[in-house]
Amino acid sequence: MTAPTGRRRPAYDAASLLTVAVAEFNTRGYDATSMEDLSRAAGITKSSFYHHVSGKEELLKAALTRALDGLFGILSEPESLSGPALDRLRHIIYRQVEVLQSELPYVTLLLRVRGNTETERWALARRRAFDASIASLVAEAVADGEVRAGVEPSLAARLLSGTVNSISEWYRPGRPGSDALPGEVVRIVGEGIIPPA
Repeated sequence: MTAPTGRRRPAYDAASLLTVAVAEFNTRGYDATSMEDLSRAAGITKSSFYHHVSGKEELLKAALTRALDGLFGILSEPESLSGPALDRLRHIIYRQVEVLQSELPYVTLLLRVRGNTETERWALARRRAFDASIASLVAEAVADGEVRAGVEPSLAARLLSGTVNSISEWYRPGRPGSDALPGEVVRIVGEGIIPPA
């Protein structure tokens, strides 16, 4: 099919439409994005869009699943499952940064959900489960004497996740230092920034 300007319209499938939708959701906000907005961004009619997906909620679920699968996949890696707790924690933080880098639009969307829909509430519950896994690992590291005594595991897990998640606000692919970012985050988290008084 040829567009009115004479250019051929791009061929879309569910995966490429998801890419368009995630960009629109991140720009406009999920609630403020209509199917009209999505079809306009894709350069196709709404009926063509509906040929591939049932609606916004399906796209949101697919996008959030992609981000969450990336994060939960880390917990199943051999380096996350065996060895000293602190080494496993370092590996998970390193890989969290890598997943954020490789799935930036999807993780950004995940971090912006507020629980306004069933899909968003599902995603928030999964995020809490991920944080609980990190808190459990921190508690193990404290018990093993690998982390400073008195560290409250759930607070530490929130701070670690907050540190990694904040990267989505300023990270841009291709900038100098991108390849070293996961290791630098692990180093700074481990060593700290402000020396003790």
